[in-house]
Amino acid sequence: MKEIKEEDVITKEDEVEVKEEIEEKDKEKEENHDLISYEFKTKLGKKVESGEITNIDQILSKGLRIYEPAIVDKLIPNLEVDLLLIGQAKKSKFGGGKRRAFRQTQKVTREGRKPKFSTIAIVGNRNGYIGVGYGKAKETVPAREKAIRNAKLNIFKIKRGCGSWECGCGEPHSIPFEVEGKCGSVKVVLKPAPKGVGLCVHEELKKILKLAGITDVWSKAYGQTGTRVNLVYACIDALKKLSKYKVNKDFEKLAGLVDGEIK
Repeated sequence: MKEIKEEDVITKEDEVEVKEEIEEKDKEKEENHDLISYEFKTKLGKKVESGEITNIDQILSKGLRIYEPAIVDKLIPNLEVDLLLIGQAKKSKFGGGKRRAFRQTQKVTREGRKPKFSTIAIVGNRNGYIGVGYGKAKETVPAREKAIRNAKLNIFKIKRGCGSWECGCGEPHSIPFEVEGKCGSVKVVLKPAPKGVGLCVHEELKKILKLAGITDVWSKAYGQTGTRVNLVYACIDALKKLSKYKVNKDFEKLAGLVDGEIK
């Protein structure tokens, strides 16, 4: 009979430590699996993979079209994803219910009713980059995946600053000037606000502005704002106009204007 040494005995504490190590390794593998296994097919994607392009500003400043969401995942690793509540509310005998993330529509055919689900996803890093995507499919999961994929492909950067005459702190906590966006009958006006005001906008627009990195803003909305899809795209139109207007250099210093990410 062989003698059993104390070193060979496995305690419960050792088992717990081993399990924790295995779980951590599995999580790391799952997070990096998509980028490691993915093969870039476009010229832009191969440049990102080889290291020629290391910053997403190199793509956005030239106006290049992104066809692979993995490009955005690699250049902006800390992206956050959220779904907007654009669906119908389930009504009950006690009143209206909560809105859902998926909007359901039906097509009547000879075989019966064929439902489809649509949703809007937003992606952002809370530091000057935001993207919105629309997805539609026969089931909810593929609709969500399509929306997230389109949101990554439609990512853009915004200008931030302190454009409020009440504040003048020179920090990029708000927007530098008033902008207006329109979609359908809905018109959204965003105005710079001083520190501490917060986001005085619609609940769904708060999600967009938070992921874009804006913390203080005033707003007005006109038209059929109950149509959430048009409301969201009107807000996105307003944010895109922040980068279209040219600003005086003196005002840039005064407002602490930042284009894109704060490094």
